[in-house]
Amino acid sequence: MGSKYDVIIIGAGSVGVPSAMALARDGAKVLVIDDTPSAGQGQNKKAIGGIRATHTAPSKIHLCLDSIKIFSTWEEKYGDDIEWFQGGYTFVAYNEPHEQLMKDNLVVQKKAGLNINWVNDEKIEELVPGIVARELRGGTYSPEDGNASPLKSIYAFYRQSKVEGTEYRFKEKVTSIVTENDVVKGVKTDKGKYEADTIINATGAGAKAVGNMVGLDLPVYPDSHESGISEPVKKFIDPLVVDLRPGTGTKNFYFYQNQEGKFILCLTPEPIIPGTNEMETSVFLPQVAARIVKLIPRTKHLKMRRTWRGLYPMTPDGNPIVGKVNEIEGYVNAVGMCGQGFMLGPGLSELISRLVLNKLTEKDEQTLNEISLYRDFGKVEKLK
Repeated sequence: MGSKYDVIIIGAGSVGVPSAMALARDGAKVLVIDDTPSAGQGQNKKAIGGIRATHTAPSKIHLCLDSIKIFSTWEEKYGDDIEWFQGGYTFVAYNEPHEQLMKDNLVVQKKAGLNINWVNDEKIEELVPGIVARELRGGTYSPEDGNASPLKSIYAFYRQSKVEGTEYRFKEKVTSIVTENDVVKGVKTDKGKYEADTIINATGAGAKAVGNMVGLDLPVYPDSHESGISEPVKKFIDPLVVDLRPGTGTKNFYFYQNQEGKFILCLTPEPIIPGTNEMETSVFLPQVAARIVKLIPRTKHLKMRRTWRGLYPMTPDGNPIVGKVNEIEGYVNAVGMCGQGFMLGPGLSELISRLVLNKLTEKDEQTLNEISLYRDFGKVEKLK
């Protein structure tokens, strides 16, 4: 074998890079391997930038609360402007079932420490000027959620991880994970061999293929989603807005206006589009335009600049798969982010560092139990 490391991370994306930073900071010798030319060239650059702790799984709430602490203090601590903006999230309700769902979720969310409340229709109209008031019942508002630039953030995490001593090998593909008597020894790539006692699978949509290298059949199934960005207009909306209502070919719709005034629009297709095709379609723009104009008529003259398509590495219940496995000593999963790797990554990186370095807290153990490969996948996350 070649050079020896404490940890090798496969994947230089939303989870892999922050995890490298945390591990290196905490004293581990870390190597990150990725087959793309630089950090964040997989799904990270396809992310829309939303960062919310507004989930219904306590594990994801806790992880994203930790992420928000990291994003919100990053510029003060490290000096990089990652375009963090704490505009909050609002889920709007136009029917009784959605209102009841949101109010039921509040019990779990508040118990987990999330700052969120039900607000009336007048407050929603204040938060989202111009939103259609007819049949609007109100919604939830979590003011500490926000957004940041995925590209600026991944570079900031990458730069800091290098400061901490992380090594990177780009344009290099892992071809196998080397084990001996079911114990990790390192990896082989198309360019060399590297030793390590711990291998972290942080490959996003490629998670299943890497899991197969150690005989694991990971339940991670990518499907594709499209997004679009508009020209800049005068900023008038602070929160990221989620409309859970279905529409023609759409399960739900969400958007926000960034600090430059550009609208970033996304929806969940119905039915889903399984597979790894990342070519944008002619269907998305008419769908998303109809959704935004119906919700906020004043956007009818908004000009779109471009669209793109990325992958959501989904799991059956909408929660990540993170932790050590029973079958192979030294192998760690950090996969199945379900399109939320950008918001989960920083908080998850701290957990992964404590996991690898055997410094887990009782709260960590509870979180890992929720997102274990061996959990009951039948309990679906309601806001996935």
